[in-house]
Amino acid sequence: MSSKTVQFLQSCTSDEDIDIVKLVDCVVVDAVRAGASDIHIEPWESSIAVRVRLSGVLNELVHLPSDLHPKVVGRLKIMANLIGHETSLPQEGRANTFEEAGNVVLRISTFPTIRGEKVVVRIFDPKGRSFDLDALGMEEDSLATFKTMLLRPTGLILLTGPTGSGKTTAIYAALHHLIDRAGPSISVATVEDPVEFNLPLIAQSQCNPARDYTYPVALRSLMRQDPQVIMIGEIRDSETANIAVQAGLTGHLVMSTIHASSTAGVFARLINMGIEPFLLASSIVGVLGVRLVRRNCPVCTEPYPPDEALLRLLPPDALETAQFRKGVGCAACNHTGFSGRVAVTEMLTVGETLREAVLERTTTRRLQDIAQAEGLLTLWQKGLRRVVNGETTLEEVMRVIGLEGF
Repeated sequence: MSSKTVQFLQSCTSDEDIDIVKLVDCVVVDAVRAGASDIHIEPWESSIAVRVRLSGVLNELVHLPSDLHPKVVGRLKIMANLIGHETSLPQEGRANTFEEAGNVVLRISTFPTIRGEKVVVRIFDPKGRSFDLDALGMEEDSLATFKTMLLRPTGLILLTGPTGSGKTTAIYAALHHLIDRAGPSISVATVEDPVEFNLPLIAQSQCNPARDYTYPVALRSLMRQDPQVIMIGEIRDSETANIAVQAGLTGHLVMSTIHASSTAGVFARLINMGIEPFLLASSIVGVLGVRLVRRNCPVCTEPYPPDEALLRLLPPDALETAQFRKGVGCAACNHTGFSGRVAVTEMLTVGETLREAVLERTTTRRLQDIAQAEGLLTLWQKGLRRVVNGETTLEEVMRVIGLEGF
């Protein structure tokens, strides 16, 4: 990775000669130019490690002298208007950048550790982010089913996946799709924590737990605002879940995210939150599982033989048609072998058989079997499609998806 930060450090004759403002600016510029989503600045035993997350994977950018740690953290706190002398409690704030860094917005979070404060900077680029549903790279069958669900006037649509899997981008794109279709004739409102991007023609509200403005408080008030579509940033507790389910049953289209082990596992998660199965069976219309896998670099990709142990996991018909390809690394992909990411999705639709199984409190494994019998293609199967077509590697699918649905 060509590093402006390294060049700047090499131009300095000593640690005392380092301009901290310039140093932090160089780190931000390097991260933005590389297309990073996050910057991790963490005190290690003998240095400050600066790493950037590229396509979901952390890469080392530079190591700084340990004695610069207070100054670097102090500069970031000033940028985010945080309390400089507070080092024993987590803090979070936002900061704008400058033209060379693309005028991106930074969400700066500090966290106390035994070696000093760790700082993670999330990078938001409103100009560079597209919320076009058709441009997300979803498989055609999942995209078509998702769009059909968005035509419904009522019901609950849930998205699930780990942090950084593309849930927020997908749900924002769905809201954009609804606005593009209906324009100002539809009332759309969101409750988020935090609001990551400002969306046109949508009333967005940010929770503030410090002022007791929580998801349940916001949603109860929002229900009196005559919304047709409600987006809830995340279902975290039973009260939020209950309001979301009730809203989906009373004339609203509700979209939200929830952490669960699988799409079928969403039902068990909500039942464990105290939601009655008959309410879930009546309100949930579909669950979209999302993962992001790195795409092979188109410049340096070439045929390669995957590990034999992994090949045994593939069905015989896939082995016959597979075009196993892998990027070997070049300047175009920062020598990673990958360029960008592509979505792998699992679209579970709730039909009559699945509803009856939910009513009977059927196990997650059984719900998964019923869904697959009705045509569900699992994340593993969708990931193999990408591998067979040469879009990514078998190892990458194993890293991100594992054997879910195998």
